[in-house]
Amino acid sequence: MATTEHPPSSRLRTWMLEGLSDMGKGHAQQTAPDAEAKPEQHKGQRWYRVMCLTGVDYFSTLGYQPGIAALAAGLLSPVATVVLVVVTLAGALPVYRRVAEESPHGEGSIAMLERLLSFWKGKLFVLTLLGFAATDFLITITLSAADASTHLVENPHLTSTLHDQQMVITLILVALLGAVFLKGFLEAIGVAVALVVVYLGLNAVVVAVGLWHVLTEGHVVTDWTSALTAEHGNVFAMIGVSLLVFPKLALGLSGFETGVAVMPHVQGDPDDTPENPKGRIRDTKKLLTTAALIMSVFLIATSFITTVLIPEKEFEDGGQANGRALAYLAHEYLGNAFGTVYDVSTIAILWFAGASAMAGLLNLMPRYLPRYGMAPHWARAVRPMVIVFTLVAFLVTWIFDADVDAQGGAYATGVLVLMSSAAIAVTIAARRAQQRGWTIGFAVVSAVLLYVTVVNVIERPDGVKIGACFIAGIILVSLLSRLARAFELRVTSVTLDDMAERFIRDMASRKIRFIANEPDRRDKAEYRDKIEQIRADNDIPGEDFVFVEVTVIDPSEFESGLTVRGEVLHNRYRVLTLESSSISNALAALLLHTRDSTGCIPHIYFEWTEGSPFANFLRFFLFGQGEVAPVTREVLREAEPNRARRPRVHTG
Repeated sequence: MATTEHPPSSRLRTWMLEGLSDMGKGHAQQTAPDAEAKPEQHKGQRWYRVMCLTGVDYFSTLGYQPGIAALAAGLLSPVATVVLVVVTLAGALPVYRRVAEESPHGEGSIAMLERLLSFWKGKLFVLTLLGFAATDFLITITLSAADASTHLVENPHLTSTLHDQQMVITLILVALLGAVFLKGFLEAIGVAVALVVVYLGLNAVVVAVGLWHVLTEGHVVTDWTSALTAEHGNVFAMIGVSLLVFPKLALGLSGFETGVAVMPHVQGDPDDTPENPKGRIRDTKKLLTTAALIMSVFLIATSFITTVLIPEKEFEDGGQANGRALAYLAHEYLGNAFGTVYDVSTIAILWFAGASAMAGLLNLMPRYLPRYGMAPHWARAVRPMVIVFTLVAFLVTWIFDADVDAQGGAYATGVLVLMSSAAIAVTIAARRAQQRGWTIGFAVVSAVLLYVTVVNVIERPDGVKIGACFIAGIILVSLLSRLARAFELRVTSVTLDDMAERFIRDMASRKIRFIANEPDRRDKAEYRDKIEQIRADNDIPGEDFVFVEVTVIDPSEFESGLTVRGEVLHNRYRVLTLESSSISNALAALLLHTRDSTGCIPHIYFEWTEGSPFANFLRFFLFGQGEVAPVTREVLREAEPNRARRPRVHTG
């Protein structure tokens, strides 16, 4: 198939567009719709090592989650955290184990829901979810960088030097993250393993020391229980209030979407196949379960020791434990030397959590937008997208003033919307599989997550506001991109059956003439009258024509392969039938393929379509139909700049 010849690119342009997404593992280079269904061609890693890759995102929330829980629930923080753990183990974990089973190649819940909807409503729904996914990942970058800068600024050795420099430090960390990806990022699972092992080890020391102080200073527990009873009365009141404040603790649920996204890196079994990677699915379930159990233990332990050992005023804005509760305990009970080591470890894992989120964005966006025609070609390359995401992260950091607490609402909204969509997707999947028990269970989890999402949005509308901004931006840019690429040749491959090949070989010895026909009754009179009309309009003799009929299937699809079938109707008329998302693109692709395979310039004949040119263009843009002749010619003009080699379009 012909391709447009471009002038030599500049060195900067070549560098910017070099390669595609490392995390995509070659997906972006494949434009066929089924490209994403192919497994990554690499050996993979053991599941516990891959767990550390998602763990840099999931486990790093220990850097700020205890402080957020203390601010949200106060003395009830440990009880509310137990509620969070119950939802994690009984709700989120089963949901994402099912997501791993339903989408074993890392597509996640968005792809599951995409399969349930078609045409434009499906595309718009996916774009909306992508907006929330962008909120989740981008806020992960900015929130993690902000919390890392908090640990740096509040370090006793540096607080006098770096005072009031949190915004600058956060922007520098975000810029450094972007620089890593501009240089070229390959997922460093070994680095992730080292960071997670060191970080969890240090946290285990802090927890052990904290629990020792709780045991040796028995009054702190009695003081806490007395204050708790005086404030809330009884256990049932405590549980009720914990349920009400639970939406504010939703950050502790983050990490499951990343856990599914890293599935392609799990090694699985030697006999795994693309259609049935049972080993990968089994080991990913182990990954999700182990990560959830580890995090649940740490969440309960850290919320308890931080609540009973840290004065309440220190959690507030400006307090020494704000955004760094465990670091506060590390310095308080283990000394500034150990505390500094803990700070360095926390800063490193928080920064690497931003790397995990950036890699997730680079893996997610090219998976959908270019395939929809809703992103320019350069959106498949890493470096331009890194610049875009880094600039957006700068803007978000500036809007939220590098404040961890202020970004919590936006982060929680993105996480909860994705988790709710995952719960709904697995509920539908279980219902289709006629699994009544699982359907009811997943429906209950969906209801809980939807409740938490709604409450979070009501209490912290900044999250849905920034999510809405991302959604509006993605949809606007996507539609403008699709409009700009309207005349692009977007057929990825052309395959002819034996009969179609025979028709074209036969015509190649004479002159190749096609007639574009909109099928109606397909009786003998329809084809006879069409030939007579074309002969009269174009003043050409004979009947050596082949009819081409295109059926539009899903006009919202942008790229697709083309299969051409030949048949003889009424023992006389040769007809090629095609199915495509766009009539004009299908015809242009057929003409170019015919030229390339025969070496002859084909001709195609149309009749003018009645109606407004603008209305016909909208029909083409939205439904793949409209004024076919000029659009076909325009697609050919863009695909083949050489007029001498361009197939001929005739309209009468």
